[in-house]
This record gives sequence, C-alpha cells and structure tokens, in this order.
Amino acid sequence: MRGLVCRGPRFRQFLGIAFALAMVQAPVAWSATRGATETTLALETRDLAGHTRAMLDVNVAGEDRHPAMGGITIEDGGRELAGAALDAEGNAHLVLDLTAGEHSLRAVYLGDQAHASSASEPMAVHGMASTTPDFSVSVSPAKMTLPLGQSGSVVATLTPVNNAALTSPMFVTLSCQGLPDQSSCTFTPENLEILNTTPTACTNTSPKVCPPTSTMVVQTQLGTSRLAPPARAGNGTYLALVLPGALALIGLGWRRKRFMRLTLLSIGGFLVLAGSSACNSRYNYFNHGPPHNPPTPAGTYTLTVSAQSSNGITAITHTTTMVLTVQ
Repeated sequence: MRGLVCRGPRFRQFLGIAFALAMVQAPVAWSATRGATETTLALETRDLAGHTRAMLDVNVAGEDRHPAMGGITIEDGGRELAGAALDAEGNAHLVLDLTAGEHSLRAVYLGDQAHASSASEPMAVHGMASTTPDFSVSVSPAKMTLPLGQSGSVVATLTPVNNAALTSPMFVTLSCQGLPDQSSCTFTPENLEILNTTPTACTNTSPKVCPPTSTMVVQTQLGTSRLAPPARAGNGTYLALVLPGALALIGLGWRRKRFMRLTLLSIGGFLVLAGSSACNSRYNYFNHGPPHNPPTPAGTYTLTVSAQSSNGITAITHTTTMVLTVQ
C-alpha cells in the first residue's frame, strides 16, 4: 500500500502520463468502433458537342447493412473534382464535363460517426478534345465542413478548352444552388474572363499566369433568440395625437342624429383600441420584440456551382458539385 501513497511530484507525473496515453488511444478506439464500408463507382460517358460528359453513380454500403450517411468526393488522379451528399439509400449521382486527355476517376467516402471511410477502384476515362471554344469548371476542395455561424471558402477554377479559336473574350458568370436554409454563398469575383491567350494550367515560368479563378465563400447562421422588447420611446406622443383626434370626431358627431353619433363613437373607439392594442404592429413590436433568426439546419448537402457564358445567341453552361456538411 505504501507504493500507492501520493508522494507529491512523482505521483502527479505518473497520473499525467497515464492521462496523456488515454487521450492518444481514445481516437484510435473510437475509429475502431466504426463499421467498415464498401464504395463502388459506376461510370458512363457520352460525347456531347465535341467534349466528354461523364455520368457517375456512387454507392456506399456498410457492413452493418445500414445505409451510410455523409458525403463523397470524386478524385481524378488524387485531385478532387467534385463532391455530393449521399441520399437515404447511400447513393449519389454526379455529372462531370471532362477535359481532353486521360483521367483516372475514383469515389472516396468521407465517413461518419458510424461508418469508416473507403474508396472505390479507379476507373480510366478518355476525354475528347472539343473543336469549338469552351471551358470546364471545378472547385477545390470539393468538400467543406462548417459549424453554425461560421464561413468557409473554396476556389472555383475555369479551365479553357480550345480557347485559341476565340475571336473575342468569353465572359463567364458564376452562381451556386442547393444551399440549406439560412445560408448564403458569394463569389469574388462573380464574373471571369477567358481570352484566346488564357493558359489551361499554371505555367512554370510565372506562377501568376494561371486559369481564371474565383473565391466562393459559404456562410452559415448561428441563430438568435428573440430580442428583448425595445423601450417605448415616443409612445406617449403617439397616444397624445390619437386620443384628442378620436375625441374631436366624437364631439363633432354628437350633435347630429343618433345614428351618426353611434357611428362616430364606433370609429373613435376603434381608433383608440387600434392605437394601443395588438391590432397595431407597433404594439407587437414594443411588447414582443423583433423575431428571432433560426439557425442553418445541420446536415449534409450537395451544392451546385454553375458557370454560364453567352455570346448573345447561345449560352454555354457547365456545372460541378461539392459536398457541404453543417454541424
């Protein structure tokens, strides 16, 4: 028993080491409790107006036979191209416009509290070269996790396709869809320009010479409780104007017929009540205060980033997706 007696610094040092080891082992133990998953990728390509469009179907199945939740990303040779949220059956469908050349696509499941991450086998795809000026849009990273009330940013990149054939600049406008309630997204800049000299990749000679990019910022809302009612500043002045006016109307009608007196009495009573009761919006404002702002709903969402250009006759639109998790 003497060896267990607290003898000062040594005993406290022993407890500190034991606590540190426990903290290091805790994440490992938690990770080990998550069930294994299997991610599969099905791919179909089509020739669309001289370029290659890929339709991807992703399924994530857990060994516990429960649908996996959360999101997935699509990688091309290790580089993230897009992301999406899984539906209730653990499926996701994505559509990507591929640039010319060889691609190696695979789906990566990000995991959740009950399921471990996993990845599909890579699939080789050949992208056709377009014969007309075009572009593709991508975001990096293709996933974002935000606590309530916080914001995050990704970079949207336009990659020119056969832009050497351009006879005038191509202007592209960016936008986003699929945001959860009580959230917003902004692009800086919102409009990008592609010239016939715009490179398709950053050059080694000058890192500043790159395809055009825009920063997309997503903002969530924390939510606020109902504010306290404001002070009734000026309420006495309001009543001082309403009451004499109502009494004046009543006095004018009092000498006339009984019907007129009853009508004016009713009007005067209504004005008095409306000015000092819940019939007046001021009453609700001063007695209940401004309404509260609800928070952004927690969950996993698929955001669609759209890039559109028009020459005045036809419009070119390309999209990509990313996965947003709100905690």
